[in-house]
Amino acid sequence: MEGIERRLSSSQIIILGFGTVILLGCLLLMLPFSSGDGHGTGFMDALFTAVSAVCVTGLVVKDTASSWSVFGQAVILTLIQIGGMGVITVAVAVFTASGKKISLKQRSTMQEAISAHQVGGIVRMTGFIIRMTVFFELAGALIMAPSFCREFGMGKGIWYALFHSVSAFCNAGFDLMGTREPYSSLTYFADNLPVNLVIMSLIIVGGLGFMTWDDIKTHRHRFRRYRMQSKVILSTTALLILVPAVYFFFFEFSGLPLHKRILLALFQSVTPRTAGFNTADLGLMSENGLTVMIILMLTGGSPGSTAGGMKTTTFAVLLLTAVSVFRRREHTHFFGRRIDDDTVRSAVAIMTMYLVLFLGGGLVISAVEGLPLLVCLFETASAVATVGLTLGMTPGLGFVSRIILILLMYIGRVGGLTLIFAASAGSRRGCTARLPQEKMTVG
Repeated sequence: MEGIERRLSSSQIIILGFGTVILLGCLLLMLPFSSGDGHGTGFMDALFTAVSAVCVTGLVVKDTASSWSVFGQAVILTLIQIGGMGVITVAVAVFTASGKKISLKQRSTMQEAISAHQVGGIVRMTGFIIRMTVFFELAGALIMAPSFCREFGMGKGIWYALFHSVSAFCNAGFDLMGTREPYSSLTYFADNLPVNLVIMSLIIVGGLGFMTWDDIKTHRHRFRRYRMQSKVILSTTALLILVPAVYFFFFEFSGLPLHKRILLALFQSVTPRTAGFNTADLGLMSENGLTVMIILMLTGGSPGSTAGGMKTTTFAVLLLTAVSVFRRREHTHFFGRRIDDDTVRSAVAIMTMYLVLFLGGGLVISAVEGLPLLVCLFETASAVATVGLTLGMTPGLGFVSRIILILLMYIGRVGGLTLIFAASAGSRRGCTARLPQEKMTVG
């Protein structure tokens, strides 16, 4: 086993790790006592659910509350937890708890999995991630428990509070509200202040990234001492919450009571990056509002977090690079630091890959299913950015469309560059010759 591990690159280990967990989850969900009716679940439905859970997406073809038993829901929650924290993080935590020595290869893989800048301190960081995850999830469940217990009773209320706390922190978007109405998400709690605030807080904290947590813990309010990446993440996250919230407040939820309007605007601004809960009926939103949500979904959370998408840092690099070009600056700058050209090229590659997958998948599904293009693009953006928001079309999709969404969710979680690096591992050529340069006009 160790020999196989040495032959695999870090990217290949990450991909195989996610694939293995998905397969095991699929097999468990196919068992008769995992389904709500006790008759078992077909392979395709179980696979779709397992991929959605491990890739912390939230798109479902079967309502989670009514179609799965408590055991099946527990399997889904476990897959969400593993997928949110990362397969490698969980594996390293298990090895550490069992007293096994963590090899340099495992440390290097962990570094890539959480987007750390160096190998040193990786094992310590793993322990920190576990502790903070448990703290936030239990705190969220404790605060939401009274609201859910009043609605569903003591036992079910506690289970619902824990399930939704883990799902929110891991940016998964799975919910158990189908007992009221299938696929209703959190619409019944649209004006419940504790539930809204806790879910939004968990989504934001989970999407900030583990390295940003470390900066906040170490330096607290001394923002100047943060890593440049943490400064960019926090600034961009604030921008991507406030600006869309203002738009939603004025253009999507007018005519409602002020407190409910504020909650709806904030929640619909936070959840597309990349949680998948919703407190508003998305089918009633305008095309402009849905387009804003698609942009937010594709942007996603931050590197090394429980969230997916292109990432806030990619968005920030692209935006500031454009500003640098407009101002005729040679390099992109953040907080008095220069961004290297490799980072800019990677950001462009990531954006191009996401746009190709999002547009290509939407066009194919629209053609196969005969559905409006915007609806299909909303679905593919939700899948590739591992969000989970839907306009209600997922359960009725055919085989081809489901396969497309499965592939988009998987690529979106493990990362497109990770897949490319895994495929090209060992095939790099040592040639350093440079071709002749020639000017080309763009724009």
